[in-house]
Amino acid sequence: MTSYFPLQQEVPVVGEHEARSLSRVALTKAGLPAADAKLVADALVDTSLRGIDTHGLRLLPQYLDELATGVANAKARIRVIQDRGAGLLIDADGALGVLAGLAAARTAAERARQFGVAAVGVRNSNHFGAASVYTRRLARDGLVGLAVTSAASRVAPYGGVEPLFGTNPISVAAGGEGDEFALDMATSQVCFGEIKHRRAQRQPLDSGWVTDADGRPTAEPDEAYALSPLGGYKGQGLAMAVTLLAGVLTGAPLDWQLSQVGEGTPGQGRGVGHLLLALDPHAFTGQQNFSAGLADLLGTVRAATPANRSQPVLAPGDPQRAHEHERWQRGIPLDAKTADVLTALAASLRVAGPTAAVVPDEEIAS
Repeated sequence: MTSYFPLQQEVPVVGEHEARSLSRVALTKAGLPAADAKLVADALVDTSLRGIDTHGLRLLPQYLDELATGVANAKARIRVIQDRGAGLLIDADGALGVLAGLAAARTAAERARQFGVAAVGVRNSNHFGAASVYTRRLARDGLVGLAVTSAASRVAPYGGVEPLFGTNPISVAAGGEGDEFALDMATSQVCFGEIKHRRAQRQPLDSGWVTDADGRPTAEPDEAYALSPLGGYKGQGLAMAVTLLAGVLTGAPLDWQLSQVGEGTPGQGRGVGHLLLALDPHAFTGQQNFSAGLADLLGTVRAATPANRSQPVLAPGDPQRAHEHERWQRGIPLDAKTADVLTALAASLRVAGPTAAVVPDEEIAS
């Protein structure tokens, strides 16, 4: 979640190159092979550059902890265990979810070019960060990518009390550069990280975000018991669809059977499930027609008359590209807790870490 401030503020930031180096060195020291460490580091930094702070560098300490405790297997043997050509199932062997997700994306791209469509399920994995990491990779290969993942339960069903579903994201991406469609959304009203931030800041919650232990809506952070599904019963339906695809279809534990990130049993993977789908436009309308149609779709939406004349109508992925452009120049802003952890980590590894910078009219990670 990102908060915006109209005035200049001095905030901790880390440059893109410093962030990649720090993350790569830390992950290598934690036991990952150098090539795998680079893949995970790039995924986290790219996510932070795009302004998705909850799933970027903030996750590095948690991933390092999971490697240290054996929740994530640094020497995992990710392998295909079911293969029907266009449909495959991968066992991640307890790998970091980023590595499992990228392996699934590579396989999906290869098979989609062969068959026109490919579905790759993953089980025995861990948290895989931002789902758009994988769909945008497929999009850059000229494909349409879709990704879903199971997650430990935070969200109560509509009208229910107990949290049964994770925030269960859905990502769809196609195209690239200026004509990129990049949807990456949770099926809850808000992520749990924002609740923790508001709680720490003693700030009230927005209406409709959470319910208390009796299933009643509340704006008090300390009373938050479960997140609310996006759009009521429709969000519940989407969350259940993600659980069906990422959990039931892959044979992974269901959301309420998963431990939270940072709360896994030492020496045991969390058992998260993912599903990636790749579609090759050549098998459908053809690449030329697809590209023209995508450009028409995005261009028409962006050219729509805005209700607020100072804010144009945006397509999915547009805000993230704006963040990326800004953060390439100014560095990645960090919340105080993440800055402290990364500063200490950088000092221990003797590499460059966060610095302070004055950021005008810029987003501050919260």
